[in-house]
Amino acid sequence: MAKTVVVLGARNLGGAIIDQFLALGWNAAGVARSDDTLERVRQKGALAIGANAADLSSLSDALRTARTELGSLDAVVNAVTAARPTPAGPFGGGALATADLDAFRGWTVAVAEQAFVFLLVGAAALREGDGGALIQITGGSSRRAMPGKGLWAAGAFATRALVQAAAQELREEGIHAALLVVDATIESAKTSEFTREVPRDALGDMRQIAATVAFLVRQESRALSHELVVTPAGERWVP
Repeated sequence: MAKTVVVLGARNLGGAIIDQFLALGWNAAGVARSDDTLERVRQKGALAIGANAADLSSLSDALRTARTELGSLDAVVNAVTAARPTPAGPFGGGALATADLDAFRGWTVAVAEQAFVFLLVGAAALREGDGGALIQITGGSSRRAMPGKGLWAAGAFATRALVQAAAQELREEGIHAALLVVDATIESAKTSEFTREVPRDALGDMRQIAATVAFLVRQESRALSHELVVTPAGERWVP
């Protein structure tokens, strides 16, 4: 029987991850909220599931549907962009001295909460089978804070801590939790407007990142990676 991956956030990078696993002969499902994204998932030949990946009940139902419809559940990948910035606020939350609680809740709390929901529900779902992989994707803000983006980094730092704890707690149950840090802007339709002048070798390639996700998912028990950082050659690498 073919294995099954469920991708949360299935539009840009998530869509590339679905393509990667379908090419490997896996079954794939994409979880999203917008009808347009769900239709793109269907066009790829994957199962489209409308659900809120930040809601415990909604995500639980989505993973249950994937297992029922596709016959198994072997990996869940979180490619959701969970920040909910305030309409008038600066990107990343702004300077701490001038930020407010709404910015904190949108850039920090929302990100950490969605990662927690993913790990909690994903672990419960994989426990119903023979284990599997939980892959959380995040950005370079999980490694360092930058001026004006401390709130965003706080959410990413929390995400990293949650995955580290989950990796230690779940590994003896046959569940491989791992963090994939993409330390760069990813080239996509979503980022095209503000990356036009950026050299391509400084931008993350969705297909290569998707291949890295597949590498993590398919690792065997004697050589597991619980945290992996990828940085394009044209982007500054910070140890």
